[in-house]
Amino acid sequence: MSAAAGSSIDLTRTSAADLAAHLAAGEVSSVEVTRAHLDRIAAVDGDVHAFLHINAAALETAAQVDADRADGATLPPLAGVPIAIKDVLCTLDMPSTSGSRILEGWVPPYDATVVARLRAARMIPLGKTNMDEFAMGSSTEHSAYGPTKNPWDLTRIPGGSGGGSAAAVAAFEAPVALGSDTGGSIRQPAAVTGSVGVKPTYGGVSRYGAIALASSLDQVGPVSRSVLDAALVHDVIGGHDPRDATSIPDAWPSMAAAARAGQTGDALRGVRVGVVKQLEGEGFQAGVKSVYHETLELMAAAGAEIVEVSAPHFEYAVAAYYLILPAEASSNLAKFDSVRFGLRSEVPGGTVEDVMGATREAGFGPEVKRRIILGTYALSAGYYDAYYGSAQKVRTLIQRDFAACFEQADILVSPSAPTTAFRFGEKLADPLAMYLNDVTTIPANLAGVPGMGLPMGLAPEDGLPVGLQIMAPARQDARLYTAGAAIEQLLEAQWGGPLWAQAPELRTA
Repeated sequence: MSAAAGSSIDLTRTSAADLAAHLAAGEVSSVEVTRAHLDRIAAVDGDVHAFLHINAAALETAAQVDADRADGATLPPLAGVPIAIKDVLCTLDMPSTSGSRILEGWVPPYDATVVARLRAARMIPLGKTNMDEFAMGSSTEHSAYGPTKNPWDLTRIPGGSGGGSAAAVAAFEAPVALGSDTGGSIRQPAAVTGSVGVKPTYGGVSRYGAIALASSLDQVGPVSRSVLDAALVHDVIGGHDPRDATSIPDAWPSMAAAARAGQTGDALRGVRVGVVKQLEGEGFQAGVKSVYHETLELMAAAGAEIVEVSAPHFEYAVAAYYLILPAEASSNLAKFDSVRFGLRSEVPGGTVEDVMGATREAGFGPEVKRRIILGTYALSAGYYDAYYGSAQKVRTLIQRDFAACFEQADILVSPSAPTTAFRFGEKLADPLAMYLNDVTTIPANLAGVPGMGLPMGLAPEDGLPVGLQIMAPARQDARLYTAGAAIEQLLEAQWGGPLWAQAPELRTA
């Protein structure tokens, strides 16, 4: 607790937007805000395990922001606000392991572009968050450093691969975080932890310095507890980067301005909301469906036009994805060869191939090995056209489905995940059941369109968070923020406050 504006406020439960306002007004210092979050991490992260590494220079960085502010320097809007960083992103002052033993202790010689932009915005990196190894997973159970726990129920998964970033935000260990989303790794953790997560348009945020899983699918994006906070971070990290060949050179509008527009007036009136017929039904938890339909009714009451749309090729999305992703992953992970960097297992008298094999055997976990083998097979002579080539054709059909849907609707909606958070170990023995957990989020990655996940309530059968997914056409990320902020406002008016206020208290050390 720290005094601000003459009253006592809990700095760890204050939004990034409000923290920025308090900091700018001189009502609280960045050192106070950063210390409050470091204290919170020390108190609860023993149980949650959201962080793999804490930034030793966080308070020093915060003190410099305070000093510059005291000297009258003009500072960026989020200067002094702390942020957590998924361990898939390179940081020159902290280890970047991507949740794998093969990179244990590795400190890159450079920052990812998004990290460099955070630093330029004078935000305070708190540390690196846990994740499924090389982002391969939907539960953070595949981290080489042990699983992250869901702050709503410590016996359940926080989603994946970005479970660490979502849990850090949901447990009030950080106001905002960065994640990466290849098939739902921001949106699905947001769903099961009651937080907000955005996968931007492919090419809208730089991938330079993000340790690649599948280069045609990966996108970096914000994680937060409110739509406006996600928008503020998006404005910091977004925009063209000449070092990323896939980066879109377009100028982008302010996402924060779009979110604020959604908070005023009748932002949903007349908006055509497309309900994707193929993204609910068999395999969806009853409570997820009931909360989803209640949310649709709320949107209709606010003036939105609810339209059912069909995307017939979405049913093939998971199958196509699990051919494209392993193929690209097997190629990307070939660089971990024991020769250039990372782990090296010595084989006395062995060849380079022997050392490489021993290193990869010791350094890669079972899920990574499974996907490398799948990908290598899919790309092998005689199978390329049958598997990888066919999957790319399905991808084209899914892109066409999206184009047809967006002719009938301004935004598309679905649940962000088919179930609430499942218990640890429940799906580890059945990889296919785990893969199907991303059934609603994968299509957006295959098409490159932006998607947002935000909380829409608690499932009646287990009292756990349920997420709403909103999708917009490529380059129309601002549309997500306007609609998302408007929906968030409707729901919070119904709840009498944000969903996170209903989260159980965590045991403190």
